[in-house]
This record gives sequence, C-alpha cells and structure tokens, in this order.
Amino acid sequence: MQCGYFDAEVCLSCTWMGRAYPDQLAEKHRHAQDLLAGFPGIEWLPPFSGPESGYRNKAKMVVGGTVDAPTIGILDTAGGGVDLTGCGICSPGIRAVFPALATFVTTARLQPYSVPERRGELKYLLLTESPDGELAVRFVLRSQESVSRIRKHLPSLLDALPQVTVVSVNLQPEHKAVFEGPVDLPLTEQDSLPMRTGEVVLHLRARSFFQTNTVVATELYRQATEWAGDLAPRSVWDLYCGVGGFALHLAAAGRTVVGVESSEEAIGSALISARERPGSLRFEVGDATAFALGSRREQRPDLVVVNPPRRGIGPELAGWLQGSGIRSVLYSSCNAVTLARDLAAMPALRPVRARVLDMFPQTTHYEVLVELRRGR
Repeated sequence: MQCGYFDAEVCLSCTWMGRAYPDQLAEKHRHAQDLLAGFPGIEWLPPFSGPESGYRNKAKMVVGGTVDAPTIGILDTAGGGVDLTGCGICSPGIRAVFPALATFVTTARLQPYSVPERRGELKYLLLTESPDGELAVRFVLRSQESVSRIRKHLPSLLDALPQVTVVSVNLQPEHKAVFEGPVDLPLTEQDSLPMRTGEVVLHLRARSFFQTNTVVATELYRQATEWAGDLAPRSVWDLYCGVGGFALHLAAAGRTVVGVESSEEAIGSALISARERPGSLRFEVGDATAFALGSRREQRPDLVVVNPPRRGIGPELAGWLQGSGIRSVLYSSCNAVTLARDLAAMPALRPVRARVLDMFPQTTHYEVLVELRRGR
C-alpha cells in the first residue's frame, strides 16, 4: 500500500507504510515467535490477515482550520489542522462521509478548537462504521455552547447521510490530548451501533471499546470459539470483557459465562447484546483482578479468557491464575512483550497453541491469541 500523506511526510503514523504486506505479516509472526521462544512446544497456526487498506472501522479525527474551511485529520507541530480525509486505512464508508461532515461544520457554525489559542468548540469527530454500512458520529465539544445548533441542523445532515444512524455529543472541556470526556449527549433515538461479528451482533454505545478491524476481530472471536470448543468448558470467565465479544461468542446452551469489565458503558453495551444470545450470561462492572482475587474456589470456572490493555494482566492476576487450579486460559494480547512477561509469571499454565492476527496493517502492532493449559 502507498500513501501520499506518508510519502509527503504529512502523516507518519503508519510506520510500515510502503513495505510489502507479506513481509509485514511474516515479520509480525517472527516477532511473536521470538518473544515466546522461551515456551517450547507451541503450535503456531498461520497468521491471519484481512485487507491491508481500508480496514479501520473507526476514525478519531482532529478538527482544525476555521468554520468556513475546516480540516479533518490531525494537527501539525504548530497546532494547525492537517486534512487527512483521504486516509487509505480508513474504511471507504468513513471516507465517503467526510465532505458532508465538513459542510455541516460550516452550516452549524461549529468553531474548530484552536490548541495554540485555547479557544473554539469542536475538538474531534469520532466515527465508527458497522459491517452493514451504518455509522455512528460523535462530536467532541469543549462545552454545550453549540449543541443547540447541532440539533437544529442535524435533520439536514441525516438527510444527506442516511447511513448515519447514531449521533451524539461528547463534552471534553479540558485542554489536553484526550479524545473524549465523561459526558455524552445522545442526539438520535438510536443510541447504539450494531456490529455484526460472525453469528453475534455486538451493540456499541458511546465510549464502548471495540476492535479497530472488524474482519480480524471476527476471526479472533471465531478462533477463540473453536479452541474453547475443543476444551469443552462448562463455565467461562471473560476478564477485561469490554462489550462482551468473547463472552457472547462463547455463550452456548449449558455453559455459564461471566464477563467482567471496569467500563460501565461497555457493560451496558454487553447487556443489550446478551438479550439476543442463548445460554447463561452475566456481566459485571468491576476490576478483573479484584473479581478474581475475591472469588471462592468453588466459584472458579473451567476456562478464563483475558483480553487486557497493552500493559498486560500484571503480576497479581498472573499469580492468581498460577495458583488457581483453573485448567485452561485463552489470552488475547495486543502487546506480545507484556504477554511474554505474564506467561513467565504462571509457569503451571503451558502455552500450547498461538496465532498472530494482524489487526493493524501498516504498523508494527498486532494481536496474538494463545491457548494455555495447566501442565500435568
């Protein structure tokens, strides 16, 4: 894949841009194998990849420029707006709506926020597209000053973009590089975006994390479901469950599944999705480590799924898993460095299978799924 923004050094976020994609995939596979070389006997499945371009189902774009000439993209080193509406890793559906959104900024007189001057209202546009072409749009504002104008002109935006089904405002009053604040104001009757991943539809509400690459996320859930089927657990915990992706895919008749996540908004999304799934499903808002450490031995499941942020599960949860007696773990990691560290902290659980899934083409990042079984 080639990118004019990268070639012109306007945006260098995709650090492997221009590198042959088969080489990228092979290097990520080698990187994961090297990091887990201290755990012999792992069966490495072939790496999985989706499209190398147009794969991002979400865009987090800074709004710069002026009301009459807004930019949608990033900021330069001086804090000025740089337009990236042709970004080739964003899905075609997302790229297609940028012109109408720029026109809406002008029509609704939404003053882009100036970082150097610390004035203005509109900071970011956050977009998410479903596999069925529906979009959610969030306007991140410094205050409620322009909310009434957004409401006034919203019907014209929805007429121009009927694929936009969810619109909200997020309030982020602080002057810092944070994409969203704690308050969301829904502006449409529909407040969640349905994301179809295989046989499961996940309902995403505002501030609910979902993987950036729908094709690869679908395969990740499918692979985990297949491995779990081989293990035949009667009970499962999905720790760091987010919107419940693993839990909802692993739900089956006769199987008890519990999902734990610190984000109340994500659990709200999971509860909506759970209405459409069979089996015994329960979701709780809470810290994954505290939940595990507070459990009684008779409550412990046959299988634990962990999908932590880049920092990994950490020594406390790893130590608990080591001594828990739980026979199987599926560890989904976006950072193989912390994955290797966590695996070293629980030697009783032996990695038996692993697979790299390229969630982030054109970058050094990837996901790796590992199946662990308690040694005998």
